[in-house]
Amino acid sequence: MTPPQLPAVVEPARLTAALRRGGVLDAGAVREVKVLHQRDTVVSHIIRLGLRYVGESAGAPQSLILKMPNSAFAERLANGGRREVDYYMQLAPRMPPGLVPRCFDGHFDEQSLAWHLLLEDLTDSHATATQWPLPPSRGQAVAIVTTLARWHAAWWDHPDLGDTVGTLASAEDSAKRMETFAGHYDRFADMLGDRLSEERRILYRRVIDQSEPLSQRYHSRRHLSITHGDAHIWNFLLPRAGVADTVRIFDFDLWSINVPTHDLAYMMAMHWYPERRQALERPLLNVYHDTLIESGITGYSRGALDRDYRWAVLWQITRPVWQWSIDIPRVIWWNNLERVFAAVDDLGCEELLG
Repeated sequence: MTPPQLPAVVEPARLTAALRRGGVLDAGAVREVKVLHQRDTVVSHIIRLGLRYVGESAGAPQSLILKMPNSAFAERLANGGRREVDYYMQLAPRMPPGLVPRCFDGHFDEQSLAWHLLLEDLTDSHATATQWPLPPSRGQAVAIVTTLARWHAAWWDHPDLGDTVGTLASAEDSAKRMETFAGHYDRFADMLGDRLSEERRILYRRVIDQSEPLSQRYHSRRHLSITHGDAHIWNFLLPRAGVADTVRIFDFDLWSINVPTHDLAYMMAMHWYPERRQALERPLLNVYHDTLIESGITGYSRGALDRDYRWAVLWQITRPVWQWSIDIPRVIWWNNLERVFAAVDDLGCEELLG
């Protein structure tokens, strides 16, 4: 792996300024920066930086996480980098502390499409619940869903949604998106041939044909929030044993304004095989709803949550097609396809089509 060129922000003077702005470095200064470790994710390049200081540096971080684009996807998924930088620089400062890693610097260059984020390093205090693709334990799942509910509650029906925070799609926008999806779907179905059953083809066509009435839930503009868009359990960091801290959510390149149950459906229906999902699904929906109420959300009944969840599960059948269209690996979208159709069948989601 050829290391990417590091951005200017990792220069000691720039890091010193960023940490001063973040309130974690007073009199001292960064003297030396060292790459401790680096790795690629599907869409990003992650570098762990070690820092050494000169002068008083009590309380300053000994390491940071530098996030940059994965060169293989840098141009194709540039908008994701733009959105994640926007999230950390514009939205995160307005949210309750302890839900996401702290961000000390971020920038997206519109000309070169280069971007970076300089984030709090939680490597020693936190870890993901499991190694992909293992599902979480019940206790881990409860902690994750509780944090997701608190995160959703922070922007639930916020007056700035669609104004100064994010964009609300119009009915015309939704129609254009579905037209694009229909083109992807036709190619996807042709590629799969008899590996996509006639029953599933019929359901896809019904969702496409009835996308306008299905979209009315979103266009009601009620009970919406900021959604993560990629809320699988491996985008949550849980405190390690013996660490008294909160669960943190990360990776915000797909955030948007949407019906919050999309995140729950993506987490459970898309990623968990039937036995595990059936064991945890309803208890976790109860936890989610209880946490919303504890967070001050009113007028959203448990029955409304169930309806929104089934609606979101039905919409999730479109996700594997979108993933295929941007060359996400087959091992991801094929298994997602099988799991989400099992959930659609279990929950009777086809009834929502009338």
